[in-house]
Amino acid sequence: MTETIKKTIKDSAAMRWMVLILISGLIFSTYWFQDFYGGLKGLMESELGFSSEEFGRILGLTTIANMFGMIIVGGIILDKWGVRIAGLVFGGIAVLGGVISALATAGFFGTESSTMLNWMIVGRVFFGSGLEVVCVVATRTVVKWFKGYELALAMAINMGFGRLGSAMGIALSGDIAGGHVSTAVAFAATLIAITLLLFVIYLVFDIKLDKQLKSDKEESADEEFKFSDLIKLISNKSFLYIALLCVTFYAAVFPFINYAPDLLINKFNFTGILASEGNVIMFGSKTLGNASVYVIFFIFAILFSVVPGKIADKSKRMVFIVIVFAGFITYLYGIHTQLQLWFQNGQKTASLIPVGTILFTPIFGNYVDKKGKAASLMILGALLLIFAHVSLSLFNNVYLAYFGLISLGVAFSLVPAAMWPSVAKIVPESRLGTAYASMFTIQNWGLGAFFWGIGALLNRVNPLVLDERLKIKESLTAQGMNTSEILDKVIELKEMGNYPMYDYTYPILMLVVSGIIAIFLAFALKRADLKQGYGLELPSNSK
Repeated sequence: MTETIKKTIKDSAAMRWMVLILISGLIFSTYWFQDFYGGLKGLMESELGFSSEEFGRILGLTTIANMFGMIIVGGIILDKWGVRIAGLVFGGIAVLGGVISALATAGFFGTESSTMLNWMIVGRVFFGSGLEVVCVVATRTVVKWFKGYELALAMAINMGFGRLGSAMGIALSGDIAGGHVSTAVAFAATLIAITLLLFVIYLVFDIKLDKQLKSDKEESADEEFKFSDLIKLISNKSFLYIALLCVTFYAAVFPFINYAPDLLINKFNFTGILASEGNVIMFGSKTLGNASVYVIFFIFAILFSVVPGKIADKSKRMVFIVIVFAGFITYLYGIHTQLQLWFQNGQKTASLIPVGTILFTPIFGNYVDKKGKAASLMILGALLLIFAHVSLSLFNNVYLAYFGLISLGVAFSLVPAAMWPSVAKIVPESRLGTAYASMFTIQNWGLGAFFWGIGALLNRVNPLVLDERLKIKESLTAQGMNTSEILDKVIELKEMGNYPMYDYTYPILMLVVSGIIAIFLAFALKRADLKQGYGLELPSNSK
């Protein structure tokens, strides 16, 4: 007797990838909001009067609710009630945080610098409370639809959308702001609201899939969440090492990205304002044109990393790769004049860190799917992380700085492509929400410390710079200049080399320590896997 195998909508490749796009929209917008302040640091100092410590405080306190268990609450909700309720609730919280931040910078709660700072922090706390759970929802959803298929690759592409959001947020926030922080914040908040609607569209397919899955199997009582599950997670050596690795790695990357534009401007004399001839114009808009560069890079990344693996014939695959490569080179040549100026601009150059991950993360994800070696790739990523921060902290050579940024981009690709699929091997699928939530909770302690710590240390090691900048601002104010005129004058002084610059050596050097710890944890994870046999070094479809 032949058993009939019932198929569900996730068995359709087209349906899986459409779902991935709908889910990834929310990741794109929340990552944009997470990192876009990095392109506004100088403007926030000039227009709003914030110091580096206050800038770091806004970023650092984004994680405060998550430090005390908000993500775990979200993970429990996710495991008990599914992605639909968790996504809507915490996506809504992220939108609320964006709205509060936008109102604060627009002066709705008051125009005093301290008032705006406090309400911006409130907005970021709400946003952060929703952000991490949204990430857990997205990751859990990718596992739900892609486990047994192209899981590592799908996770890598989902992460690629997030990196695209980070890159565009950093690079374009200054263009969108037009001299006013509130404009850029309002745009970022609107973006989250729009992509939350995409998530609502996804729910239609999620409901249908759940109906099909429940017709095949009954859910048992032991699927109910128990707090003992948390104890089991943290007592599992492999999970503990990978969770701590998540902390040390991301603490050395995400905070840096937000300070990178200012570092390149202060240490390597990059420009803060892109020259007009450096803009790519589309339909008469420089913002739309510059945004198109990132979108086209993302498309080429997908063509390089995804499509060739779907072509069985080797000769046809090679022809396809050659054609795509030729198209990419042609495109680069077409915008080479603009790119030359981009590589001299702090915001645009810093944005290329997440742009690099857009290309490499799917490639590495595809490699993990087919070859494995996840733990080994994490070791390599940690080594590249150390090289990157040493290059940017101890040396003043701009070419070495470029190599450091490239290394950071590759490391930023290696570790996520290897880390997140590995968790799915260590933890049962029914507990992935809690597992990812626990990892993000631990990670937020590191992020909060480094976001705030870099800004605080920057102030401490640059007391004379702070005094000189304050005197310049007071002098310009005494001359009757308004905020916009002061900003223009500060930019002019920076371009002439007559504006005091921050020394970033010690704030960035402390990130090297995080990279060193990450190496030890990656080796410990590899040893633990040899004993526990989760197969982290094996391909995705191997046991």
